[in-house]
Amino acid sequence: MEQFGQFLNVVDVEATCWEGRPPPGEVSEIIEIGLCVVDVEARRRVAKHRILVRPARSSVSAFCTELTGLTPAEVEGGVDFREACAVLEREHRSRFRAWASWGDYDRRQFERQCSDGRVSYPFGSRHTNAKRTFTDCFGLRRKPGMSAALEHAGLPLEGRHHSGADDAWNIGALVLEIAACESWPGSEENVRQVTGGR
Repeated sequence: MEQFGQFLNVVDVEATCWEGRPPPGEVSEIIEIGLCVVDVEARRRVAKHRILVRPARSSVSAFCTELTGLTPAEVEGGVDFREACAVLEREHRSRFRAWASWGDYDRRQFERQCSDGRVSYPFGSRHTNAKRTFTDCFGLRRKPGMSAALEHAGLPLEGRHHSGADDAWNIGALVLEIAACESWPGSEENVRQVTGGR
């Protein structure tokens, strides 16, 4: 049985984007949800997942395909956003598990899109901005991007940058680096504080 605080969902999203402003009537929407499951207690990455999401109010531009590798045909074969959120809850226990992302963009994108589409927000309240935590852990003056953080930590970039699944996997490795210096907020001591235990 999964223990409270044992697993962390690391989430990275890719969204429709353009070289300039969005075309009239289009808005940026999530087209890929990458998820890496980190076993906080064992300190290892245990799973990597990808959910493709079919946009409803935008299309995948050539610029977006060049950046993310995702084609219009690929995302057209994905699930709609409401179902993607349901998959997070059903298959990845997103309301039960704490979660993390590199910065606050991913959290805000979910909040905005859930609000706009009247979709139930799929996460609980225990979110960690891993970029901020990494910056504090290593005493850096500026918050680095994911690639710069990997370089600073002496870790390789695995897979393709701007692939949600690969980025989530790489952020999972950075989470483990943060945990190694006892700075991760999901530590046993912090979980006890959150739940009011001793």
